Formats: sequence, C-alpha cells, structure tokens
Amino acid sequence: MAHFFETPIEFLKGIGPQRAVWLQKELKIFNYGDLIQHYPFRYEDRTKFYRIKEIDETMPYVQIKGRFTDFEITGARHKKRLIGWFSDGQDEMEMVWFQRIDWVIQKIKPNQEYLVFGKPTRFGNKLNIAHPEVEPLTENSLKGNSFQPVYPITETLRKKYIDSKTIGKWQQELFKAAEPHIRETLPEILLKRHQLLSKKEALKNIHFPITSEQLTAAQQRLKYEELFYIQLRLIKLKLVRQDKFKGQVFKDASILTSFYKEYLPFELTNAQKKVIREIYSDLKSGQQMNRLLQGDVGCGKTIVAFICMLLVIGGDAQAALMAPTEILAQQHFSSLKKYADLMNLPIALLTGSVKKSQRKPIHEQLQNGHLKILIGTHALLEEEVKFKKLGLAIIDEQHRFGVAQRSKLWQKNTDTYPHVLVMTATPIPRTLAMTLYGDLEISVIDELPKGRKPIKTIHQFDSQRLKVNGFIQSQIEAGRQVYVVYPLIEESQKLDLKHLMDGYESMARAFPQVPISIVHGQMKPEAKDFEMARFVKGETKIMVATTVIEVGVDVPNASVMIIESAERFGLSQLHQLRGRVGRGAEQSYCILMTSYKLGADTKTRIETMVRTNNGFEIAETDLKLRGPGDLMGTQQSGALDLLMADLSKDGLLLQQAREAATEILAADPHLEKSENGMIKTQVLSMRKIAVNWSRIS
Repeated sequence: MAHFFETPIEFLKGIGPQRAVWLQKELKIFNYGDLIQHYPFRYEDRTKFYRIKEIDETMPYVQIKGRFTDFEITGARHKKRLIGWFSDGQDEMEMVWFQRIDWVIQKIKPNQEYLVFGKPTRFGNKLNIAHPEVEPLTENSLKGNSFQPVYPITETLRKKYIDSKTIGKWQQELFKAAEPHIRETLPEILLKRHQLLSKKEALKNIHFPITSEQLTAAQQRLKYEELFYIQLRLIKLKLVRQDKFKGQVFKDASILTSFYKEYLPFELTNAQKKVIREIYSDLKSGQQMNRLLQGDVGCGKTIVAFICMLLVIGGDAQAALMAPTEILAQQHFSSLKKYADLMNLPIALLTGSVKKSQRKPIHEQLQNGHLKILIGTHALLEEEVKFKKLGLAIIDEQHRFGVAQRSKLWQKNTDTYPHVLVMTATPIPRTLAMTLYGDLEISVIDELPKGRKPIKTIHQFDSQRLKVNGFIQSQIEAGRQVYVVYPLIEESQKLDLKHLMDGYESMARAFPQVPISIVHGQMKPEAKDFEMARFVKGETKIMVATTVIEVGVDVPNASVMIIESAERFGLSQLHQLRGRVGRGAEQSYCILMTSYKLGADTKTRIETMVRTNNGFEIAETDLKLRGPGDLMGTQQSGALDLLMADLSKDGLLLQQAREAATEILAADPHLEKSENGMIKTQVLSMRKIAVNWSRIS
C-alpha cells in the first residue's frame, strides 16, 4: 500500500518527466502521496449562474453562460490586450486578456456556447472580467459543480500552463487509481466518538465536495488526524524520556527554608509558589525534569529560578543559567549575586567578553565543585566548561538557542543528566505550546508581584507630537526616565539608522537641557554598554534606541516608553518593549506613535495593546494575525508545516486529539494491542519523514 503512494509523480497520466520536475521544484510534490495531500486552499461555489444585468464589481466571483460575439486586439507591444464581447442573450459585457492572447484566440470559437467564470471589475463606466476561466458549456457543467477546488499554485507553474484546474484533473485521475490503496489510519473507537468520516471519504470530499457539509466533515477528519499523530508523537517522546532518563533526586529543602525565613525581602505571589511546588515535585521524583516556565515580563521568573537553584545546591549539586545575550546574562548575574552573597554561595559570570585570565579560576572551581552557580551566555557550552555535578540547567529565552546548543548543556554531566528548566517571557498561546512543547511539562506565572501598577498604554498620531513632548517633560521633571524606541528592520539598516539619528536630533532640539543616551545595533559593544550604564545610573534621562533594549535592561526609574512607528512592530515585540517600563512602584506609560495610514491588522495590534496588559491574550491575538510559524520562528524548521489544522482556530480539536493520544498511550505505551495496530502502522510509516523537532534538550 505504502509503495503505491511512493510512486514518482511523473507516472501519473498527464504529468510526465518534464512537468514532474516543475511540480517537484515549485510545490515539493515528488510522489502520489504528496499530490493527494496537496489540498485546496479555498473552494468556489459554481452552483449559481448570473445574468449580466445582476452583476456588479462588489461580487467576489461570478459564473455566466453565453456566447462570444466578437473579438478585438487593441494597443501595441506590452500594452497589447484582447477584448472579447460576451452576451448572455440579453446583455453584453467585456472579457479582457493581457497575456496568452494568441492561445485564447485559437481556443475560443465565436457563437459557440461557453461558461465564463471570474471576478467582475469596473473600468470607467464598463464592467469587465480580466482573464476569465472559459470552458465549453456541456450538460455536466450546466448542472453546476457544487464546489470547485482551488489549489495552491505558483506564477512559474502558470507560465508552464499548469493551473488549479490542471491540478484538479490530476487529482481526479489519481483518486481513481488510489481508492483501493487508501487505508484507515484512526481506530474505530475515535471515529465513532468524534463522528469522523473514514479516511477514504475524507480524501474524496476534501478534493471533490458536493455540499458544504461534506467539505466541513472532511476538513474536521483530516485536521483531527493530523493533530492526533503530532500529539501521539510528543506524548510518546515524553514517556520514553521519563523511562530512559532517570533524574537526580533533590529532596532536601532546608537551605530553601532558611532563605525564605532570613533573606527573601518580599512575599512571593501565589503563582510563583505554585510553580516552585511543581518544580520541587519534579526534582524529588527521580525522573529527569524537562519543564517550560512561561511568564510575562516582570512576573518574577528570575527569583523562581534562584529558588530552584537552591534546591539542587542543597543536594550538593551545581546550577547553571544560560541567557541569549551578554546584557541579559549580566542582568541575571547582578540580580542573583545579591541573594547568593547573602547565602554565602559562590557565583560567577561567564560570557564571551570575560578575559582568559579570569576564566581559569572559574573552570577550576566548577570542576572541584566549589563554584555553585554559573550564569552565562553561549560561553557555557565551550568544551573546557566542565561541572563536578550539574544538577539544574536553566535556559532563558530558549527560542534564541538552537537544539544542538541546548543539548550541549544537557551533556555536561558524564553520569546523570541535569534537570532542565526552560524559561520564556514570550507568552505562548496554549494551542501552540501543546504543539511545539507538547513533550514538556508547562508551568505558568500568570500574576505580577504586589505593588506593580499596570502600565497605561496610549495611542497617539504623529500630529500629536507636541502634546507627547509636554508629557515627557513633566515626567522628567518628576524625576523619571524615558525610553524612545525606533524600529530596526535589517534590510534597511541605513534608512533605519537615519530614522534613529533624525529622532535623536529632534529629541535633542525638543529637550536642550536634558542629557540623552543613544544605543543601536551598529555600535561597538563597549560603546553600547557605556551608554546603557549611563542611563541605568540616571546620568542620562532619555534613552533613544532601536530594539536592542527589547531584553535585558532593567531600570526601575524608567517609567515612560515611547515607541515610534509602532505600526512597523509585531504585537509580541510591542508587548516585550512595553515590559521594559513598569519595573518600579510608580505609574508607568507606553505611548504608541503612528501615522494616520493604518491597515486593518495594524489597527487590531494597536487596539489590543491599548486594551490589555495580559501577555497571553496578546499572544492569542498575535497567533490569529500572524499564524504559528511566524510567531515562534518555526516556519523554516518545519515544526509547524501543518497541512490542514490551524492552531489559531482548532484549539478544541487539538485538546480532543491530545486527550485521546494520552488515553491510548496510558493503556498501551508500546501500541502492542491489536486495536492499536493501525496506529502503530501509521506511526512507522510517518517515521521516515517525521522531524524530531519537539525535543528541547
């Protein structure tokens, strides 16, 4: 059966070697299996025929039957076009072609009945259809095909005369041959429970639906199957890991108790306490922990990380925290060192800029076990960095590290694997977390520390600049500091740098008495650090910067964030930037500056920012606007090449699929029972193509 779907695409009638090359190159269709899973992206309703007098330019697509009465070619060379007058017996309208004119003239015969289909547009006071689909009127087409599938296609294929219609014909050809080879991939119990179509019915109705009900049922079935097998694979990975990788056991919490009693300067939030309990339960379970900790900017993940470090240090092990940038590593080091010093725990910082002479004692103390906590960047992954006993590896903003980099940290121990805690300040929507990190336990800190006032977010247009400057002046007079952030898009660095320098000059003109810092990505690291340090110390009152300040700068006195050209930022980036203020007890503000010209998506982004500070709500909106691939940078990795399911809309289906996969694996972890035979067969056939992208460690 599998061999049939592995048949090279060139062997399908009508394709051949030449067209097969184009399909491989343009659509990654190599065999019968690829083609049958090349699903339509929309469907055109061909049930209704319109009279010309009923048509107007607001209609998306129309279908008319009639005859061409005359043709005329006007214009010369690249302005050449073909006009065909089409009559439905009562009224007449123009059909227009700008390309393939000779081919159209040969194909269409005057006074023969045709069916035309296309998008009506108005040119002057006349209605016309540009490049309509034209086919001879037959008894079959007169009935009206209910739903015509429209397949993804590229411009190159169009030029090779391969369009959606052509692919539709090939699908019909393939389905006739494939029907006896299509086997069921889901057990009867799941088909009945969720009232799903059989695999054969689903494939038939996704390509050739007669009614909208059939189409919906086919989509549900194929989405469910896709999500079920993703979840099955993730849960299986988790079970294998729990079985294979035993964890170091850390039960002694006495060091933590003394930290709570003597040194913790504030009350932890209930969310922080809940997360610490979840992690402690992992550390003493004997299973190797692999946990994702999500929490908005400023929710107190760093202190949770330190408390978890204490749990492993109490068991005579070491802890490491790896951050993606020197600034962020430096900040983690500064905030944790004050607690480590109180507890008399040796702590060190290791980044690319730490001199060779300073590294030697760090390496030695790590190996002899004297050094308990190491904070750093990629420098932690170097060969010479060896621990005596690494108990806990914490990875901050993990999506900035590659899988291979993360696994190097995991392999720092020779005998037992360290526990892994992955932290992110990018709130991940539930559906995305379940799909990307489904083999991890997930903890969420969903409340801010007491005393933090929510940041007030205001949208202002460029024309309101004077009003905004007046507000900045009043905040500086009250002793506060201000960030002014400009967009940075790599393709246009020169343009962006000019934008930033213009902004700096206009701020200097508007506030001649106020000391201003400037920071951007093209500055040398020393210069950048110097400017940052001046702002942190309060020597400068305004920081004009690009998004380099998105992570790592913690200035409690900075209470205003101005984001220039806010329409050029994504929603999650706006939220991350906003999180740079609101670190102190004072009321903080985020002002989004935009031009008047805003598209629908941009308006949604700005309105969402003004309405809520909730990172998870923002992430859900971002998922709907941008799609999962863009959101997590997984488009290139193949992690979310979903054929049917849409994580922004199919949350309930995903939940059902995950529950079913969990239930099946709990009862039959190795899929040995006869009723799970088809699942096992499907898993084995998918193994050839499945990328193990889910592993964090």
